[in-house]
Amino acid sequence: MGLGGKDNSLGNIGKVILDNIISGKFRRDVDPFVRPEPRPDRGGTGPSPIQPIPSHEPLDFYAERDRCLAEKRLFEDPHFPAQDSSLFYSRSPPKRVDWLRPGEIVREPQLITEGHSRFDVIQGELGDCWLLAAAANLTLKDELFYRVVPPDQSFTENYAGIFHFQFWQYGKWVDVVIDDRLPTSNGELLYMHSKSHNEFWSALLEKAYAKLYGSYEALKGGTTSEALEDMTGGLTEFFDLHQPPKNIMQMMMRGFEMGSLFGCSIEADPSVWEAKLSNGLVKGHAYSITGMRIVNGPNGQVCLMRVRNPWGNEQEWNGPWSDNSYEWRSVPDNVKEEMGLRFDHDGEFWMSFEDFMRNFEKMEICNLGPDVMDEVYQMTGVRAASNTWAANTHDGAWIRNQTAGGCRNYISTPYRVQLTDSDPDDDDELCTVIFAVMQKHRRNLKAQGLDNVPIGFAVYDAGNISGRLSKQFFQANKSSMRSAAFINLREMTGRFRVPPGNYVVVPSTFEPNEEAEFMLRVYTNGFIESE
Repeated sequence: MGLGGKDNSLGNIGKVILDNIISGKFRRDVDPFVRPEPRPDRGGTGPSPIQPIPSHEPLDFYAERDRCLAEKRLFEDPHFPAQDSSLFYSRSPPKRVDWLRPGEIVREPQLITEGHSRFDVIQGELGDCWLLAAAANLTLKDELFYRVVPPDQSFTENYAGIFHFQFWQYGKWVDVVIDDRLPTSNGELLYMHSKSHNEFWSALLEKAYAKLYGSYEALKGGTTSEALEDMTGGLTEFFDLHQPPKNIMQMMMRGFEMGSLFGCSIEADPSVWEAKLSNGLVKGHAYSITGMRIVNGPNGQVCLMRVRNPWGNEQEWNGPWSDNSYEWRSVPDNVKEEMGLRFDHDGEFWMSFEDFMRNFEKMEICNLGPDVMDEVYQMTGVRAASNTWAANTHDGAWIRNQTAGGCRNYISTPYRVQLTDSDPDDDDELCTVIFAVMQKHRRNLKAQGLDNVPIGFAVYDAGNISGRLSKQFFQANKSSMRSAAFINLREMTGRFRVPPGNYVVVPSTFEPNEEAEFMLRVYTNGFIESE
């Protein structure tokens, strides 16, 4: 197996991962990606989202690359061709698009130049700022970045016009193989690109993600949480910053300590696409939160947030603690250097925690589970965080007339969860637990009209009752926890503080007989058993 990538500007962790791959010390548990297609509906009413069928044979990156090298040709992806159908599923492109390889755009293309950074992802003409915000977060942690962008590929050694990227899909990692023909107009990349004109990892990552979901158009509109999960396997929570938890600052600081990733946004203006505000922020636009720091300001200690706009330009916060504002005069130069402070038109800015809470309205936290942390340790020999979550996962399906019972008024499949230890950092004998229900394959099947259905969950305290719970139990007992609502998002989550005990989780659609496959995940900072 020939491995390349030596010309890439890899960080130390990237080099360790590459060495471990070459030596065979670390082998990723990953399946070749095959795009799913819906099955004909058993009831005759349309396509079914249950157990979609593969649409093509899988591609093996190394076998395809070796074949192309032996035949002295460049790879052309038969499953995601350089055609309009890969761009749009509902219409034709609004202008002429030329598919060019990086070597036809610049003289000496590289996958990564001078190390990857959050400044490498700049938005193009596609409305996928949510993906860019996640990609910017990914660059903050080498061990996560190289999980998605394997370091064993390059534009020089063993170059054959073929690349691969790895994404998490519903509990499994898949390897997405692409060719390097990219959509351009007048010789310029149309979509995601790097600030460095000869660096192409971000453009190729976006293409692989578009293939994952069927087309570039399928990426228009989404949540940062969805992309963060696809790139980490983590569990993402949503927070309404108008009604935040009382301890949200401490929650965020602990999240950074545990390796969590963050995104935020301001509610969109329905009349204006990505409306620009006088304070420099943009409505309906996804930002990434890339750091927190407590410093001494003009009026004492202040908690600062580092936020990044994926446009990567001068569209930045212009209030207190913005670039070159007077508040920075009170911060010693050595502290500024430790913070990596830079005043450029690069989309990144600092603001106080109070201003952050006052101006942003939504926040997402992607919590990394123990499986992710264990794999990072296997890849690098480095513990990415001092504390990790305990987690359990269950796969299931809502099937018409069987398990698709709908909300509490009907019957759905219950899952037992035993929380057996309280939070070691608190003295209130309560556990922190996160429940998450995710519906599968919906963005993949969007072109077939199978969009998300409203989903949610309810959790009941089962006390000392063992065995299967009857319908009468659910009719006689109120849920002790539940999702905030039933919404047509890919995933619904909820964080709770509860006593250790025996609980039953019931994930469901809102209406009965709505069909979908789902995955239930439970994270806790104590111990967990489930069945």
